Amino acid sequence: MGVIYVARSAKFGKWASDVGLSKHVYKVGYVDADPKPIVAQGWGGETDWVIVKKREIEGLSEEEVIQRLARKEKMVDPAYYPRLRGATGVFKVLPEHVENHIIVARSMAGELQRAEIKLKPADFADYLIHNALR
Repeated sequence: MGVIYVARSAKFGKWASDVGLSKHVYKVGYVDADPKPIVAQGWGGETDWVIVKKREIEGLSEEEVIQRLARKEKMVDPAYYPRLRGATGVFKVLPEHVENHIIVARSMAGELQRAEIKLKPADFADYLIHNALR
């Protein structure tokens, strides 16, 4: 059984914000084993990547996960940003998309609460995993 994971790096997020991408940049991947050693190697010249969320999934490949998610979110092109050096699966996520996802999920669950939404990295990870599996 494989694992889909969402990782983030604070340093890479700062760099991405400085070059005009967004600070909300996440790496999504799929592996057949524990993702910790892969994430520890890092991407984009940064080694502070941490797993935000992971979920065991069966019957997918990393290409399928990335392709499904690319239909919904903008993947950062590694050819355009040489710092990524061929790393695929790095996505720029708009906070508005995550907020809308949370609002729809709450309304589908019957919650009519209109509390202010304060987004956390786990919310972005839930959103990315949900869309990667659709």
